[in-house]
Amino acid sequence: MSLSPGPARRDALTRRIRLLVAATIVYNAVEAVVALTAGALASSTALIGFGLDSVVEVSSAAAVAWQFSAREHAVREARERTALRVIALSFFALAAYVAADAVRALAGTGAAERSVPGIVLAALSLAVMPFLSAAQRRAGRELGSASAVADSRQTLLCTYLSAVLLAGLLLNATVGWSWADPIAALVIAAVAVKEGRDAWRGEGCCAVPAPASLSPQGEGSGGCRAGGSGCCGGTG
Repeated sequence: MSLSPGPARRDALTRRIRLLVAATIVYNAVEAVVALTAGALASSTALIGFGLDSVVEVSSAAAVAWQFSAREHAVREARERTALRVIALSFFALAAYVAADAVRALAGTGAAERSVPGIVLAALSLAVMPFLSAAQRRAGRELGSASAVADSRQTLLCTYLSAVLLAGLLLNATVGWSWADPIAALVIAAVAVKEGRDAWRGEGCCAVPAPASLSPQGEGSGGCRAGGSGCCGGTG
């Protein structure tokens, strides 16, 4: 008995992922503009890093949108690895830039100013992003799509980064700890490297655990069902 979703369910999940990806692109495009503008005005490395992460999220979501624009399931699976590579390379580029800029800030070449728009943006993203991420992760896991799950993890990363950014901006605004801003940026860079590595490996998408009745030949690594676009090869 096959554990993969049937054609009707697969089509429904595909449509759901398309809608969630579209919502992610729109939100993050606005978020990127606000964060980069506020970051430039306040000389905030963390805010600029957050804005660049939003740009990465747009490229990540666009890669998944391209994958799921194909009507045939086989074509979507064929595009899986390319989409994962785009997501991973976007993470690595983000980490490199943010880390370099944070080190520059810590070396004393510029202190960040307080940013009320940045604080409001971080708080808003902290409230919105968990819901988008959870919905896409559920759909991606049921469908067995590593790229959809990787993109949901990128959205979840935005939640973590929003919390780190909010803490750094509040410390800078309330007690004048300007060094909290580049420290927050370095945390953003470190998490981005981890997520990029996981996306490159295709980790984090064990969609449905294999039942005990399946033979070893029918299982994917980690006890997952075989198939699933090769997304059961990791442990994330």
